[in-house]
Amino acid sequence: MEPVDLAVTALHPSVDDPALNSMNFLNEVAQHYPDAVSLAAGRPYEEFFDSAVLHRHLDTFRRHLADDLGLSREQVDRTLLQYGRTKGIVHDLIARHLAVDEQLTVDPEAIVVTVGCQEAMFLVLRALRAGPRDVLLAVAPTYVGLTGAARLVDLPVHPVTGGPDGIDLADLRDQVHRARAEGLRPRACYVMPDFANPSGVSMDLAHRRRLLDLAAEEDLLLLEDNPYGLFPAAGAERLPTLKALDTRRRVVYLGSFAKTVLPGARVGYVVADQRVAGSDGTVGPLADQLAKIKSMVTVNTSPISQAVIGGALLAHDCSLVAANTRERAAYARNQRHLADGLARLFPAGGPVRWNVPAGGFFVVVTVPFRVDDALLHRSAREYGVLWTPMAHFYDAGTPVNALRLSVSAVTPHQIDLGLDRLAALITDELATVGAPA
Repeated sequence: MEPVDLAVTALHPSVDDPALNSMNFLNEVAQHYPDAVSLAAGRPYEEFFDSAVLHRHLDTFRRHLADDLGLSREQVDRTLLQYGRTKGIVHDLIARHLAVDEQLTVDPEAIVVTVGCQEAMFLVLRALRAGPRDVLLAVAPTYVGLTGAARLVDLPVHPVTGGPDGIDLADLRDQVHRARAEGLRPRACYVMPDFANPSGVSMDLAHRRRLLDLAAEEDLLLLEDNPYGLFPAAGAERLPTLKALDTRRRVVYLGSFAKTVLPGARVGYVVADQRVAGSDGTVGPLADQLAKIKSMVTVNTSPISQAVIGGALLAHDCSLVAANTRERAAYARNQRHLADGLARLFPAGGPVRWNVPAGGFFVVVTVPFRVDDALLHRSAREYGVLWTPMAHFYDAGTPVNALRLSVSAVTPHQIDLGLDRLAALITDELATVGAPA
């Protein structure tokens, strides 16, 4: 054994937490098997990537600063090249985008531009965790980035049943009451109403309204994460976000440009318009408090990255629906292709089942045997296909007989190849457990 300077037990408990290990594992496993077809990564489609647009977007945003906002050349350069405003420099354009695409009216001062949506989650959870009694509720299965961020701020996560409606409202109410009976304080519930990661499930309009009513009745915030909302399947209707329906400031809205503009820019945002009374008697949006935390975490979000995003927004009149026409068609095509492939390989009524979401990136396949990291490694090594064990999205140690497939970063040919390899693995596993194929 190599000599060590520190034991992991001497560090914050989160560094050895399964949630943080999961994030690293899921991000890096593909690097260990470069020849395997990856149906695991929830990354955007790369066919339309073009580095030349970076310069165009930067120039567009520079002209916006000079021509629309009246900044001098020195002020433009300072805005782009100097340390920037903690809340961000494209908050007004984000507000315009939300008005155009989501019919959501937001005060730009209620927006904090963040280093990806992951920082937005961290800032909100750090602000809400006021003491040891505080807990967070989250729909299970839960995006592992949310669980990991909660671990970093010592905020326990209590799972709420998901199901076909996106969230079981009766269970949410029960979890709130149970926590309070135990002397705990539920601060918020994390939800992904549109094509959730990892389940792919969405909430219908009536369910969204009932969830907002329940949040008001129980004095609970809702943390709405919406990275996939602009990508409905062909013919599917886009529903209003919870935040667009929110008339009582119950929703903190988490947004990202990773899927809709450019993941490499690492730009996200949070809309936090809840009114907060300061110790000095002033009242301002929760965003002001989040900005204080951000100033001690990342200081500010890269102005150059923001400028690229701002230029992309300006190039499409702040409509990312318009900007993602090709991508939306590609994801819808891939989702249909995956569903058709599964139906071709696995007969109806058999032991292998899957859902067909109304959009987004993900499909969940359920099988009659345990799905874990060991099986994933064997799948990549011996069969040449990667996928994601659903166990990563539940409490550590929970056995789960399901896997997640992603359609976002592959071609139809790769889907066919990956599904054929997955079918070979599943057929062999069914023979091992004695289940009929």
